[in-house]
Amino acid sequence: MDMELEANLQRASLTRRQQFVKLLRKLAAQRYLQLMALAGAAWMFIFNYIPMYGIIIAFKDYDIIRSIAESPWVGLEHFRDVLEDDELPRVLRNTLGISLIRLAVGFPLPILFALLLNELRSLRLKKAVQTISYLPHFLSWVILGGILATWLADVGLINKLLMALGILDEPIYFLAEPSWFWTIVITSDIWKELGWSAIIYLAAITGVSPELYEAATIDGANRFQKMRYVTIPGISGTITILFILAVSGVLNSNFDQILVLRNSLNESASNVIDVYVYHVGLQSGRYSYATAFGLLKSIVALILLLTANSVTKRINGTGLF
Repeated sequence: MDMELEANLQRASLTRRQQFVKLLRKLAAQRYLQLMALAGAAWMFIFNYIPMYGIIIAFKDYDIIRSIAESPWVGLEHFRDVLEDDELPRVLRNTLGISLIRLAVGFPLPILFALLLNELRSLRLKKAVQTISYLPHFLSWVILGGILATWLADVGLINKLLMALGILDEPIYFLAEPSWFWTIVITSDIWKELGWSAIIYLAAITGVSPELYEAATIDGANRFQKMRYVTIPGISGTITILFILAVSGVLNSNFDQILVLRNSLNESASNVIDVYVYHVGLQSGRYSYATAFGLLKSIVALILLLTANSVTKRINGTGLF
């Protein structure tokens, strides 16, 4: 019995040794890929995980003269200040208003655009439309903000066009009107990201089996019916995952875009969480307050992520985890 047990242990040890040797050989064969992955992991650890130590600033009375370790603890005082801030209702209204409208309008549009683009039979036209549509993505908001400020000025292209068509009797300086700000932000964001966002859906569509389209054709389905009953169900998993991520980012606003387009005249509609934290934290020097605000936002985002993931898994069985 002991000899049999010893033999089994030797075989197990030999098997583990063979697996380890096999792993080493595989790593050696993939050494360049492993080095690239290691560099990415090191970058993430240095710039994403190590800075998380600074979260404790939210629980301390921190200033730039003293180090984080030397700053006194104040507990939840800064979180209480955030919740009692008179500016909080307006900041939340602007952030949620822009984000929810962007989610309701901007999320389905790339899906529709990808579906329509996939139906184009001319490969040259398809490439031209796709290239033109995602070209704005590669321009920074600093450049696009300047273009929009020029177009939307009282003597800009938009006013001249609307007056020529008889829609306006006198020019409007759109960026000076708070009532126009949300529309400008959402429309310009869709214009910039529509084509780029559609790429991932186009990639998902290529994964749909051609046999399903052939079967639909045999059954007499037209192009619209194929889109509805074959293409959309085929990419539903991708849509679900991107929707979960979009819901978790509801409290995030496009900081670069809003910072470029906002001014003192539209501040009542443009003061969102990210911009407010930037001004309070960096310009006013209230670092602990800004960190507490950001931490609260991250906690809410995590709750939204878990909720959206749970709901989508119950509806169609697809989720992030």
